[in-house]
Amino acid sequence: MLRVLFIYLSKLHWMRNLILKLGFTRKASRRFVAGETAPEAVEVVRQLNRQNILATLDHLGEDVHTEADARGARDDYVHLLDFIHQSGVQSHVSLKLTQFGLDVSGDVCRELVASVIEKAAQVGTFVRIDMEGAPHTERTLAVYRDMRKTYSNVGIVIQAYLYRTEDDVKRLVREGIAHVRLCKGAYKEPASVAFPRKADVDANMVRLMQFMLGDEARVRGAHLAMATHDVKMVEATKTFVAEHNISKDSFEFQMLYGIRRDLQQQLAVEGYKMRVYVPYGNEWYPYFMRRLAERPANVWFILSNFFRP
Repeated sequence: MLRVLFIYLSKLHWMRNLILKLGFTRKASRRFVAGETAPEAVEVVRQLNRQNILATLDHLGEDVHTEADARGARDDYVHLLDFIHQSGVQSHVSLKLTQFGLDVSGDVCRELVASVIEKAAQVGTFVRIDMEGAPHTERTLAVYRDMRKTYSNVGIVIQAYLYRTEDDVKRLVREGIAHVRLCKGAYKEPASVAFPRKADVDANMVRLMQFMLGDEARVRGAHLAMATHDVKMVEATKTFVAEHNISKDSFEFQMLYGIRRDLQQQLAVEGYKMRVYVPYGNEWYPYFMRRLAERPANVWFILSNFFRP
C-alpha cells in the first residue's frame, strides 16, 4: 500500500510544489540525494572514492516539456563532466531521456544525448542511459542502439520486473552492445507488463545475472552491473561468480547513495567493483518519493533521524 501511495505522490505536481517549500523535507532528502549543486555531489563522490568505491553522478530531472529545458539539461551535464574531469574523481554519469526531451522531439533528444556522450568520451568517462516507466522502454532502447552505432562509452539500464526484459537482454547480447545495469525496477507497472510478485522478479533477476555472466554473453562483450541492495541477490551473484571462476573485476555491483552503506563498504573491502549511484540537484522530489516507495522502512529511518538532536 505504501509503495503504491508514494509512487502516486511522486507524479503529483501540486504535491511536489508543496513538499519543496517545506524545509525539513530538504533535510530528509539528503539521506538519498547528495546536495543540490555539482560541487556538493562531487565532494560526496570524493569521499566514496576514498573507500575504494566508484560512483555514477546523476543531475536529477525528468519529464521536460520544452526544447529549451532539454537543452538546459544538456548544458548542465556538460558542466558536470567538466567538473568531474577537473576534480579527478572516479565517476560516470547517468541521465534520463525524458530529461533530454524524448517526449518533445526524438531527434532533439538524440542530438543532445549524443553531445553529452561525446563530451564524456573527451574527458574519459562513461554515460549510462537510465530506464523509466514501461511506456518509454522501447523508445529508450531505440535511442541506446542509435548511440552505440557511434559511441562505445554508453550503457543502458534494464529492469528485471518487466516480462520483456529477458528477450531484450538476449537481443542486446546478440548485437554485442549489452553494457547493462540490471535492476529490479522502481516504477508501478500493471500486471500486464510486469511480474506482480517479488519472488518472480527475484527469480528473473537471478536468471538474467547468470546469463550475462555466462560464457556466451561475455564472449560477445557483455558487461553486467548488478544493481541491487538485496542480500539474496548479492549472494546469488557471488556464488555464481565463485563457482564459474569469474574474475571479480569483470563485472560490478551497484547501489544507490544512502542505502546499505555497510554492504557497499563490505563488497569494496572484499575486492569487488562497487559503484554507487549519486543523484543531486533541485529536482529531487520524484526520486526521493520513489526511494520511499521501494522500502517502507526508509520512511521510519528518515523520521527517526530527523528527530535526533
